[in-house]
Amino acid sequence: MMNEELKWRVARIQKMMAEQQVDACLVTSNTNLLYLTGRLVSGYVYILPEGDPYYFIRRPQMEESNHRFMVRKPELMPSILQSEGVGMPKRLMVEADEMTHAEWLRYQSIFPNAELCDGTHHLRIVRAVKSAAELDLVRESGRLQSLAYESFPSLYRPGMSDNEYSVEMERKMRQLGNLGIVRIFGQSMEIFFGSVLSGENAQAVSTFDFALGGAGLHPSVPVGQNGTVPTDGQTFMVDICGNFNGYHVDQTRIFSVGKTTDAAYYAHNVSLEIHQMFQEKARPGVTCEELFENAWAIARKHHLEDHFMGTRQQAKFVGHGIGLVLNELPVVCAKNRMPLQAGMTIAWEPKFIVDGVGAVGNENTFIVHEDRDAECVTTANPMIVNLK
Repeated sequence: MMNEELKWRVARIQKMMAEQQVDACLVTSNTNLLYLTGRLVSGYVYILPEGDPYYFIRRPQMEESNHRFMVRKPELMPSILQSEGVGMPKRLMVEADEMTHAEWLRYQSIFPNAELCDGTHHLRIVRAVKSAAELDLVRESGRLQSLAYESFPSLYRPGMSDNEYSVEMERKMRQLGNLGIVRIFGQSMEIFFGSVLSGENAQAVSTFDFALGGAGLHPSVPVGQNGTVPTDGQTFMVDICGNFNGYHVDQTRIFSVGKTTDAAYYAHNVSLEIHQMFQEKARPGVTCEELFENAWAIARKHHLEDHFMGTRQQAKFVGHGIGLVLNELPVVCAKNRMPLQAGMTIAWEPKFIVDGVGAVGNENTFIVHEDRDAECVTTANPMIVNLK
C-alpha cells in the first residue's frame, strides 16, 4: 500500500503523462525507482494515467500483494497486466536517456503495438519540485554536511597534500553517516564523494563538466585532488558532497594555509555578494537565464570576469538543481528560460580562480520558497578559514 508521499509523487507523474498524452509510463532507472518506491529495487514500475502503479520486482524477493508482483524478466509484464484487466498501451513513455539501445529494442518487443517515446526530461522536471518531506531530507543532509565542514579545520596538519587532507575529511563525513555514494545523471559523468583542490590544481581542466575540475590522481579518474601540497597563502577548495539519506546537498568552503592575498579575499567577498543576490532573487517565476546573467554582471562589475567559473576553461553554468542526483534540473545557465518554482532545490556555486592562490568562493544549497528569500540549508562558516 502506497503511503501519502508516494501517492503525491505518482500523481505528479500522472499529471505530466496527461500533458504528454501517453497511455502508460514504464520506469526502469535506479533514481526513478527510488523516487517511486522509497527504496532501491531491481525491477520496473508501470504507471497508468489513473490509479495505483504496478510494481514488477526482480530483487530483492518480496511478498506479492495488490499491484506488486515478483518477475524474473520484463517479458512477463504484459500477461500479468492483461490478467489484471489492463489493456496494452498505444503510446508508452520510457526513459530513453537512461537505457541502452538494446534495452529500447527489448521494451519495444515486449510492447510491440506501442509507440515508445522518451520521458527522461519530463520525469526530471517532475523531480525538480520537492515535497515537504523531501525538503526535510535535504535540510537534514545540509545540517550533517555543515557539521562535518565545521570540523575540517581541526583535521588539518601542516604539510598535508590535498589528497591526505581529503582522506581525513571523507572519514569524518562517513562517521556522521554520509552514505558514500554520489548519484549523477549522465552516462559520461563520474564522481567520487567530491573534490579537494589546492593551489594551481584548482584551475586544471577536468574531462567532466564541473565548475572547477582538478586534474585528479590518475588519468582514469581525471577530477579532483592530485596530491598537491599548498604553500603559504594558497587555498584548499573543499567541495565534498553530502548524501546522508538519498538526497544530496552541495557545499563548498575555502581554507587557506596561513593568510592568503588581498586579491583572494576580495574575490571571495564577490562570491558572497553573488550568493546574496541569488538568495534575494531566486523566487518562483524568475528564470535561470536571469540569475545566470546577474551573476556574471556582478563578476564584470568587479573586473573578475576572466577569473569567474574557471580560467583555462570556464564553466557554462553557475548553479544546478540537486536532489536524488547531484545534477538535477534546472541548470542555471545562459539562454535557459526555465522559471524557478517553489520547492526546487538549487546548488549555487559562484567561484573564482586567483593566480598563485587557487580557488575561492562558496557553494551553497538553497530551497526556493513562494513568499520569501531562498532558504540556505548549508550553514558552515562562509568566510575563508585560516588553517594556521
